[in-house]
Amino acid sequence: MEAEGLDWLLVPLHQLVSWGAAAAMVFGGVVPYVPQYRDIRRTQNADGFSTYVCLVLLVANILRILFCPYYHFAKPAFSRSHSVECQHSGFGRFGRRFESPLLWQSAIMILTMLLMLKLCTEVRVANELNARRRSFTDFDPHHFWQWSSFSDYVQCVLAFTGVAGYITYLSIDSALFVETLGFLAVLTEAMLGVPQLYRNHRHQSTEGMSIKMVLMWTSGDAFKTAYFLLKGAPLQFSVCGLLQVLVDLAILGQAYAFARHPQKPAPHAVHPTGTKAL
Repeated sequence: MEAEGLDWLLVPLHQLVSWGAAAAMVFGGVVPYVPQYRDIRRTQNADGFSTYVCLVLLVANILRILFCPYYHFAKPAFSRSHSVECQHSGFGRFGRRFESPLLWQSAIMILTMLLMLKLCTEVRVANELNARRRSFTDFDPHHFWQWSSFSDYVQCVLAFTGVAGYITYLSIDSALFVETLGFLAVLTEAMLGVPQLYRNHRHQSTEGMSIKMVLMWTSGDAFKTAYFLLKGAPLQFSVCGLLQVLVDLAILGQAYAFARHPQKPAPHAVHPTGTKAL
């Protein structure tokens, strides 16, 4: 009887918690990039960050959106049969309909990465006035993702989305393709910190990298991995989450090691690999 009498309080409270959790899911992923964005604007220097981090997140979130066939291309008959098949596959979570917050999260992350690329490109071009202009239509692989105009990055993202979307449309009746697409989205996101790790190793420095960003990566990935383990998620989820945590810890280890044993600064020269982003 008392429980029924408290419904007027518990129901709105439960709804409020649900809204809060959805908001955290949608916007929580972009929070680590706020201090990085502010640091780049303040210093007008993006050399400490790998733009390939943006590339990884753009690819991962585009694949995640395309992965959910129920929102885009799936035929009703396939949707019903695919849901049954996924209950018996190792990718069982993949086959379930995405919640709206996950799709909004991907859309907002894509927008955030484009904003980061825009800022980094503007800062780099301003600091390298004598550098030769490189564009998306320059097919030299050494210059890939090191372009001089933000519009080139947008063209590349649109081209990738169009090709991936067309292939998805043609293959949407294949349960194997859909499962592979979902796994690639998760695996790509697990590679998030690798470009930054490589950049730090190549320069033997973490100068310009936001430690706050990496700490937020680590805490978020640790929480996510623990959630996967406790909920008994498919093995690939836990493995990818653990990989992310290990990469985050390796980056923090680099920051500690390079702070204790700083390298002698080398003479600065304008070079085409100055494109570093979040």
